[in-house]
Amino acid sequence: MFPIRDHNPSERMPWVTWGLIAANVAIWVWMEMALRDDASLGAFYYRFAMFPAGVVGGEGLHTLVTATFLHAGFLHLAGNMLFLWIFGDNLEDQMGHGPYLVFYIACGAAANVAQILPDPMSPIPVVGASGAIAGVMGGYLLLFPRAKVDMLLFLLVFVRIFKWPAWVMLGIWFAFQVVRGIGDSGAGGGVAYWAHAGGFVVGLVLTLPLFWRRGGRRFWDRTHGQPPHPEARYRFEDSTVPKVTRRR
Repeated sequence: MFPIRDHNPSERMPWVTWGLIAANVAIWVWMEMALRDDASLGAFYYRFAMFPAGVVGGEGLHTLVTATFLHAGFLHLAGNMLFLWIFGDNLEDQMGHGPYLVFYIACGAAANVAQILPDPMSPIPVVGASGAIAGVMGGYLLLFPRAKVDMLLFLLVFVRIFKWPAWVMLGIWFAFQVVRGIGDSGAGGGVAYWAHAGGFVVGLVLTLPLFWRRGGRRFWDRTHGQPPHPEARYRFEDSTVPKVTRRR
């Protein structure tokens, strides 16, 4: 089960969101083509991936940002870009292009710091845009808690699309990150759960000034936590799987 789209159209072109997606994809394609052996890949990771032990020791501080543009595989990249595509355009629409880019980079760096805290001497490299994107999701939750998000449920031959309000989908997602982070004691089994949770919280906090400028609680009262414009409509909003009715 994963989100495929929201019903919250942006009113201006999300150039920064598209640019970030393009940059992440281009870097991954270049890595696949240029770094074909373990030695070159290892050297590249040593220079641009985030190693908690190195950052704590004062080395590679730039990797708090550069690591957010690296991905460990196609599915890692595709999942992150899907989330950025769904939620990024609306935050960019509200913040403006320049402030949104600064916000994104700040959330990514803060998320990596959050991943360092539970195990500061870890030698395991951290890569991925998910911490920065989690910040985008935190800001989205604050501004549009009741925006509709379409979820795709795929279970063997059963496929169905259904709507959830953003606060439900994002709340469950955040709770999952915290629970898994605690259960895995920061190691995450290859997943940076604390980067996700930390980025989410930082993104929500950094969006507060914008929320207050919009009127704070009055903004929610005016919009009822929904987008301040008509919802997007899609051709296929419901599953084509027939429903079985009860006999009487």
